Amino acid sequence: MQSGHSRLNLAQAAFVIARRDVRAILFSKAFLFFLLGPIFFGLVSLGAASLGQRTAENREPPVLAVAMSPADSTAIVAARERLAHVIDLPRIQRVDPASNPATLLNAGASNFGAVLTGTPAAPELTGTAERIASWRGQVALIAASVSGSDAAYPQVVLQPTVTSGASQKSGRVGTATGALTLLFLLTMLLAGMVMSNLVEEKANKIIEILAAAVPMDAVFLGKLFAMLVVSLVGLTVWGTLGAIAAAFSGGSIGSLVTPAVGWPVFVGLFLIYFAMAYLLIGSVFLTIGAMAPTVRDVQTLSMPATMLQLGVFFLATYSTSDLGSPVELAAIVFPLSSPYAMVSRAAQEPDLWPHAAALAWQALWVMLFVRFGAQLFRRRVMKSGPQAPKGRRWHKAAAAR
Repeated sequence: MQSGHSRLNLAQAAFVIARRDVRAILFSKAFLFFLLGPIFFGLVSLGAASLGQRTAENREPPVLAVAMSPADSTAIVAARERLAHVIDLPRIQRVDPASNPATLLNAGASNFGAVLTGTPAAPELTGTAERIASWRGQVALIAASVSGSDAAYPQVVLQPTVTSGASQKSGRVGTATGALTLLFLLTMLLAGMVMSNLVEEKANKIIEILAAAVPMDAVFLGKLFAMLVVSLVGLTVWGTLGAIAAAFSGGSIGSLVTPAVGWPVFVGLFLIYFAMAYLLIGSVFLTIGAMAPTVRDVQTLSMPATMLQLGVFFLATYSTSDLGSPVELAAIVFPLSSPYAMVSRAAQEPDLWPHAAALAWQALWVMLFVRFGAQLFRRRVMKSGPQAPKGRRWHKAAAAR
């Protein structure tokens, strides 16, 4: 056995533990069956994205921008107010008559679904094809009410565009919700491997041999990063299969609304936040594994952590369509929900500097959780034999003297 001064440092020891676990898992037969599991979760994620987009539209309905002369705009607004109590009509906001409809629609913060130009006698409606088709009759009713003749409805000229601020905003919320759900499902699916691996090695006394050779912090870090590498291998396989399926089915990533930071940056941030979410919840599960003497006890102790993760997921999902609110800030600050909230923000906000701060904050909590779990393991597991009461030990020491 090597002497104390020649032991590996923390990083070297963690690398040795990680390499050992990665080889043992990747070359096992069970890993092949494990790769088949997340297909169902991918389908759930797609459904959640669609549901999130509909929820965003219902929570913050799009606005009809009126870019007419001041007199015509006033008449349109007044007619809308007269009819609003008998029929459901879109909200209206007056804008500068000289505004470019395309510029107004592409302003994501405005939430404009369409732009009404021209005159009440000859209105023109500019927006996405689906939106202007649904608003065509309502606009004709409002314009006819301006002239005071409900019988003569003007012909509304439709000017379809590719996108609008409202559709882009709701689409980004859908992208954020889908990515957040996928991140949560992957984390919950994969993080349990860390705990089961630790408990198995505790039962076989392997963990005690490792702890005698290297620092306990290195054992925990090595196991965390080993399971992370295995998870990333799984993600690579699943991502490749998904891309092949999309190519053969005629779908593509371009059919989704582009995130605010762009697809390349968003995919990179998603992988980084997956790593942070995995390390955070994995360190919690390692701590649970340190306290659980058997696999049966693991199931009991892991239930609060699972419920906590569900609460974290609902918190991050709730804050998705309300950026900048106290709830969203709380989701960012709380370490376990921070990766999910920041993935949602990346889909909707183009700023990158908050991600650097959030990643540093999450890395700090990973180290704190690992240190706490390692110390707990040393106190509860590595001390063999019953401990005599403190008073009795003092009397024995006094008698020995």
